[in-house]
Amino acid sequence: MKTLTIKFQDLGLSSSLMESISKMGFEEPSPIQAQTIPLALKGTDVIGQAQTGTGKTAAFGVPLIEKIDVKNNNIQAVVVAPTRELAIQVSEELYKIGYHKRSRVLPIYGGQDINRQMRSLKKNPHIIVGTPGRLLDHINRKTVKLSNVHTMVLDEADEMLNMGFIEDIESILSNVPEERQTLLFSATMPDPIRRIAEKFMKTPEVVKVKAKEMTVPNITQYYLETHERKKFDVLTRLLDIQSPELAIVFGRTKRRVDELSEALTLRGYTAEGIHGDLTQAKRMSTLRKFKEGAIEVLVATDVAARGLDISGVTHVYNFDVPQDPESYVHRIGRTGRAGKTGAAMTFVTPREMDIVKNIERTTKRKMERMKAPTVDEAIESQQQMTVEKIRSIIEAENLAFYKRTAEELLEEFDAQAVVAAAIKYMTKEPSTVDVKLTEESPMYSRSKNKGGGGRSSNNRRRGDNRNSGSGDRNKNRSYGSRDRNKGGSGGDRQGSSKRRYSN
Repeated sequence: MKTLTIKFQDLGLSSSLMESISKMGFEEPSPIQAQTIPLALKGTDVIGQAQTGTGKTAAFGVPLIEKIDVKNNNIQAVVVAPTRELAIQVSEELYKIGYHKRSRVLPIYGGQDINRQMRSLKKNPHIIVGTPGRLLDHINRKTVKLSNVHTMVLDEADEMLNMGFIEDIESILSNVPEERQTLLFSATMPDPIRRIAEKFMKTPEVVKVKAKEMTVPNITQYYLETHERKKFDVLTRLLDIQSPELAIVFGRTKRRVDELSEALTLRGYTAEGIHGDLTQAKRMSTLRKFKEGAIEVLVATDVAARGLDISGVTHVYNFDVPQDPESYVHRIGRTGRAGKTGAAMTFVTPREMDIVKNIERTTKRKMERMKAPTVDEAIESQQQMTVEKIRSIIEAENLAFYKRTAEELLEEFDAQAVVAAAIKYMTKEPSTVDVKLTEESPMYSRSKNKGGGGRSSNNRRRGDNRNSGSGDRNKNRSYGSRDRNKGGSGGDRQGSSKRRYSN
């Protein structure tokens, strides 16, 4: 029996939300999203049991943003997360989801100046994303008022239990109106978490999503650490050196796919892209040409490549890191089929290295570090391929027709110069055509800071508030600069204000 594919368009979302989802490059909801969003939109309490990396943030973020009334200046939703890293990441995701609706998101966490947070709270955020200790601190100071909250989210509840935050969570929940929606997400369901669900949730629906088996046989896996602006040059040098028979390049968004396929064509490669905005006829035409070898490089989004069964793919290039380990396994599984071997290269910016570690943990396979090739190495590789072609032609012994011309050249020029000219003529030298790609923001891994797990929740909270080092402030500013770049030149005062809430 064929499973019916659900698209975001089928969920009855507002046009502003659909615009944001499209901008983020989402085409189809993940399993946790497809099951959770319809329930949450109806106002049902939901317990989502799923591993990190299954798309949980959008699963609660989409219905949460949909319910926000941007004309109401009260705090309407609260997300509690175990670590400052996760609080920042979740607020970033909610900011993107709510971008076109103009919902205001504010992360509050220990390690950041509490007075600065108080000033930001006076600007009337609609959504608070906070760590338990700092959030409870604001509640006690009466700088956060939760009397108008209609949606409460507990993200990675089992992690908060492990870190000793269970009492803080109960205190926070007791300050939120009883008439509310509660969404709880946890990879496991230990008894203390079950008790919280029984005490604070109303007949919740349980959504369980099992992580797929992570298998990556016959595929050699590499990662290359490089900066965003250098990724395209690295990709073209790899294509020149490795000379794949058929290659798939994965991009995160539809815009990225369009720009990459055009840029590769400018550099002299036969490349085309597929993504969800193309007609079925265009997709089929592109895939047919790829299977027949008329296209060297297929550029694709995750969803567009879903279900592809193309034999002969020798190389997969993850130009943008995948959003989760399952997507990674799906991508690299396009090669190494039918008992053949394949190679997968993942481009990682320095700020995305945690994602590599997360993938390695989940797949139980190490990726080998690969050094980004130089221009000279690319040229040398092309020369070697030319030499191999010349050798094979010589060995075929069908050169009689050309020997007279060769003798004439040798009478006029040195033999070494003649051979060098032939190699130069036959060698495809790397193109230097200038190419500009729109920069994509780095992905962030949900790293867990479990240090000090034995402390009581109160001790952890006090430590959480004390550590106001400059490192966190600098990190925070970097998020702001990235959001400003994304906002474009057309942002009005309201847009600028909202970007500040993402900091």
